[in-house]
Amino acid sequence: MSLPTITALSPLDGRYAAKLSALRPIMSEHGYMHRRVQVEVAWFIALSDAGFDEFKPLTTGARAYLLGLVKNFSETDSAAIKEIEKTTNHDVKAVEYWIKSKFEARPELQKAAEFVHFACTSEDINNTSHALQLRSGRDQVILPGLDRIVLKLREMAHTYADVPMLSRTHGQTASPTTVGKELANVVVRLQGAVDRIATVKMLGKMNGAVGNYNAHLSAWPDFDWEAFSRKVVETPEPLGLGLTFQPYSIQIEPHDYMAELFDAIARANTILVDLSRDIWGYVSLGYFKQRLKAGEIGSSTMPHKVNPIDFENAEGNLGLANALLRHLSEKLPVSRWQRDLTDSTVLRNIGVAMGYAALAYTSLMTGLNKLELNEEALAADLDASWEVLAEPIQTVMRRYGVQGAYEKLKEVTRGKTVTAEALHALIDGLEIPQADKDRLRAMTPGSYIGKAAELARRV
Repeated sequence: MSLPTITALSPLDGRYAAKLSALRPIMSEHGYMHRRVQVEVAWFIALSDAGFDEFKPLTTGARAYLLGLVKNFSETDSAAIKEIEKTTNHDVKAVEYWIKSKFEARPELQKAAEFVHFACTSEDINNTSHALQLRSGRDQVILPGLDRIVLKLREMAHTYADVPMLSRTHGQTASPTTVGKELANVVVRLQGAVDRIATVKMLGKMNGAVGNYNAHLSAWPDFDWEAFSRKVVETPEPLGLGLTFQPYSIQIEPHDYMAELFDAIARANTILVDLSRDIWGYVSLGYFKQRLKAGEIGSSTMPHKVNPIDFENAEGNLGLANALLRHLSEKLPVSRWQRDLTDSTVLRNIGVAMGYAALAYTSLMTGLNKLELNEEALAADLDASWEVLAEPIQTVMRRYGVQGAYEKLKEVTRGKTVTAEALHALIDGLEIPQADKDRLRAMTPGSYIGKAAELARRV
């Protein structure tokens, strides 16, 4: 049933519905039904090719028709399955009955109808469907969203590689860096997290009620059901599922790979929380300005405000995503004895967790695209922080064995307003080679950036 977005209980299907149009067909209940139909059809076709006298290989036309049920699956089909479920009160059985209903007027398929869902427990269909959903959600939405952020940050790192910026360790002035280097740090961290997400293998099992092929072997005791199941799971789509075979399970696939995937996404999200807060702080300091949008209002009472709302929205939604992702990763691998149903209702929220993550990536990209660097503010901050040059001066002093170098600079700079003139006077009185004095005198807070620019360009 279609509802106006204004009445949606979740903001993902209400306020933010338009921003999640790519994820909804994959991770919704409709997407889940679609994948269930895909699994049932793949199993059915494979059974026809197994060499059983009772189920001869399907004709080319029958195969095309069955694959068409998957390819052309629509919301109307989902609604028809939901209608059947009103009677069965069992969603997987409703899918089975819907497929069988599509065999009407097709004698070849009607004759083989009892091989739909043959020897399967519901979880054989569900676990593989979830794996297909997660693979598509990861590959089509989560990874592209993260890749866009990495690309944008890398572009900014290169553009601002040479722009000096005052560091603030513990919130206090510290050795200068460059804007590009600080963004490069995030690029390297985030790319590593993205790589871990991309390498998680999606597992699937099709081994019956408690993982031992009991029902399968009761029908054909001499058939290699494990090899057959592996083939269905690992054969590429559309005739197989293109997943990684899970040989050991109870009734459910153990969900360890899901925990690995959700933890990997949460790790990437934590990096982005860190970025969102840092950018928020840099906007507050005036290092970045935000491009104005005509008609936009920052405050109902303060007309001057241009709030960093995109970074705030990103941070909030990343937090929601991680709360769900961490619950999923902690809960799903735990099941009492051979099966309990606590995972079933929880698994229905994997799309919600991924939805909040995808929403956050969109907000973060919007915010990054609005930023304009304020080099004047950066330069003014550096020019007011000559005390940061105490580090290179005392380091050179120590090179030449000047006793108490650190302590002397601490006495001159700690808790005081330091000027260029005061530092130059100190340098002139040092017993070090004149070339080093000249080099230190030529140094400014803006030039004391070490390898920052080089490192920024390297990512």
